Amino acid sequence: MPPTNRRLHERVSKEKNSFSDGVFSSRQETAGRKEPEEGKKPHIKRRFFCFFALVTAATFGMLLCYALLMLNPSHEGISIPAKNLAERGPILDRNGRILAIQTRLGNISVWRPEITDLELLSQELAPILDISARDIRNRISSAPSDFIYLKKQVNQSTINKMEAYAGRLQGVSIEPIMGRIYPERNLASQIIGFVGDENNGLEGIEYAFEAELAPEGAQNGKQVMLTIDANVQHILEEIAERTLTENKAEAVMLLAMDPRTGDILGSASAPGFDPNNIRSSTEVARMNRPMIWAYEPGSVFKIFSLSALIDSEAISGDSVFVCNGHYERTTNLGERISINCLSAHGRVTAREIITYSCNAGAAYAADKIGAIAFYELIKNFGFGSRVGVGTSGETAGFFRPVDRWSDRSKPTIAMGQEISVSALQMLQAASAIANDGILIPPRIVSRIRSNDGETEQEYQSGTRRRVLKTATARAMRSYMTDVTSGTGTGWRANMGDLSMAVKTGTAQITDSTTGAYSDTDYIASCMAMLPADAPSLILYLAIVRPQGPSYLGGRIAAPIIRDTAEALVDYLGIPRGRNPQVTHSGSITVPNDTPPAIGDRVPDFSGYAKRQLMPLLLRDDLHIEIHGEGWVTHQSPPPGTPLKPETTIILELE
Repeated sequence: MPPTNRRLHERVSKEKNSFSDGVFSSRQETAGRKEPEEGKKPHIKRRFFCFFALVTAATFGMLLCYALLMLNPSHEGISIPAKNLAERGPILDRNGRILAIQTRLGNISVWRPEITDLELLSQELAPILDISARDIRNRISSAPSDFIYLKKQVNQSTINKMEAYAGRLQGVSIEPIMGRIYPERNLASQIIGFVGDENNGLEGIEYAFEAELAPEGAQNGKQVMLTIDANVQHILEEIAERTLTENKAEAVMLLAMDPRTGDILGSASAPGFDPNNIRSSTEVARMNRPMIWAYEPGSVFKIFSLSALIDSEAISGDSVFVCNGHYERTTNLGERISINCLSAHGRVTAREIITYSCNAGAAYAADKIGAIAFYELIKNFGFGSRVGVGTSGETAGFFRPVDRWSDRSKPTIAMGQEISVSALQMLQAASAIANDGILIPPRIVSRIRSNDGETEQEYQSGTRRRVLKTATARAMRSYMTDVTSGTGTGWRANMGDLSMAVKTGTAQITDSTTGAYSDTDYIASCMAMLPADAPSLILYLAIVRPQGPSYLGGRIAAPIIRDTAEALVDYLGIPRGRNPQVTHSGSITVPNDTPPAIGDRVPDFSGYAKRQLMPLLLRDDLHIEIHGEGWVTHQSPPPGTPLKPETTIILELE
C-alpha cells in the first residue's frame, strides 16, 4: 500500500494493540478478587462501547484517506515522497581515493489500484528497470498485496529515466533512499565490506566502523581512512586473480605491508566480488581470508621457530644437526616418531635448515628446548591471539596449550604443522624479523576524520614490543637471503639487483573426512622481506589447493613473489641496482636542453630526452628514427661510428 495508507494502518494497529493491552492489564490486576457487584458492571459495557467506537472511527478515517489518495491529482504518474536522509561517511584509501561513498538511490514500487493498463506499464518499465515485461506483469498480477516493490536501490540514472516518463507510469512510486556505491568495484571489497538495504554495515569496515560511519543522531558520518594504497591493491589483486586461474586454485591470498609502521598497503583475496552487486556474489567470494581463515602455514613457519630457538640460546648459528632424510626419535614410552624430509641434507646448521627447508633439522633443533619455553616463545610472536586490526570476524588461529601436546607436537610445530594461523598473523610475526626484533602489529585503518575534515584521530591496532634480539633478527634475514641462491628453495624469487630475504613453504591440508593429511590438497606459500638489509616491504603469498602441475611453494609461489616485487618496488621507491637512491644537498644543475652536437662521427645519445632530439628530425642531412617515449637507452650504430650520408641512426627510448 502507499506510504500514507501504511502509516495510518500502523497507527491504527498500535492503537488497537495498546487498547487491548490495557484491557489485559486490567484483568491481571483484578485476578483473585471478587467480581464487581451488579451495580458496577455498566462501566464495563461503556469500556467496550468506547473500544468499538474507536475502531469504527479509525476504520472510517482510513477509508477516507484512501478515497482522498485515489482522488488526489498529485498521484497521477510517478510519486516521489520527500525524505530527510542522513549522510554515511566515506571510506578512503591512504591517499584520499574514494573507496565507498554515499549516494542517493531509489526503491521502485507500484500501487496496483492506480494501474490503468498493466500491459502498457510493463512494456514501459521493462527497459528502464532491466526486467522483462513478462516478469513485471506476473509479479504485479500475482502479488498478495496491492503494494509491490519492483526493484530496490536503483541508481540516479534509472531514476532520471523514470522521471522522463512522468505522467505515463500510473501507480509507480520512487522512494528516495540513501545508498552506497563503491567506485572501484571489486577493489579491496572484502576489506571494505558492504551495507544492507537500510544502509547499515553488514561486513568489513562498513560493519566494524558503523558507529563512526553512521553515528546515531548525527546528520553526517565520519571519514574512515585506510592504510591501503589503491594502486598497490590493484596490482596485488591483478596478480592474485592470474595466480588463481593459472594454478586452478581454490583461493589465493597476497598481502603487502610496510613493517616499519605496520601499515597494510594491500591485501588481495581471490576470488573477489563487486559490493555494488552483492546479490550476485557468493559467500566464498565475500570471505576476507587473510583475516578470518586459519590454516597450517608449513615451512615458512621455520623462520619463527628457528628464530625463537636461537634467541633463547637453545641452539646457536653454529649448532649442527644431521639430516639423513627423516627425523626419528623414540619416546620414553617406546613410541617411535618419524618426520620425513624432502631430501637427505646431511650436516646442517640453522642457515642450511632455512636455505634447504630441512624438516628433520628443524625437528632436531626443537628437541633442544623444553615444551613450555618453546610454547611461550611462539606465543610471543602473536600466534594464538587476534591481531586486532579492528575488522569483524578476525580469527585467533589455533595453538594448542602445552598440556594438550603429544611427544610429537614440538618437532611438528617447529616445521609449521599442528598450529593454525592467519595470513595477518604471519605478517605480524614477520615484522619482528624485518624490524631487528621489534614486532609492530599490522593495521588497516590509519585514522578517523570528521566529515568536514577539521579534526582527525590516529587509529592504532596494537602496541609494538621487542620479540627478538637485534642480532637474531639480522641473522635470520641473512639465512633467508640464501634461500634465493642457486641451492635455496626460493631461487625463483631472485630479482638479481635487489636483495630479498625469502622463505618458501608447502603445507598439507587436513582431509575433513578422514582427519588425516590429504595427499592431494596443499597450500603453497612464500614470504619475502625487501631489501634484505633494511626491509621496507613484506610480501606474503598463499595459494590454496593448487591443481596445476606442481603444488610446491618454491616452484609456484616464489616466482609470483618475484613478479609482485618487480611490480611494486619502483612504485614504492625502494632502492635497487638499476634505480639507486642517493642523497644530495637539494640543489641541482639543470642540463642544457640542446641536442648533441653532430660532426663526422655518431655522438653518444644515451640519456637524451625525446624533446631534446626533436630539432634533429628537422635536419635534411641526417636520417634519424626514434622509437618509444622517454629517454634514449639504446642506439644504433654505436657512438664513435663514422657518420656517412647514407647512415640511419636508430634511437630506442624508454
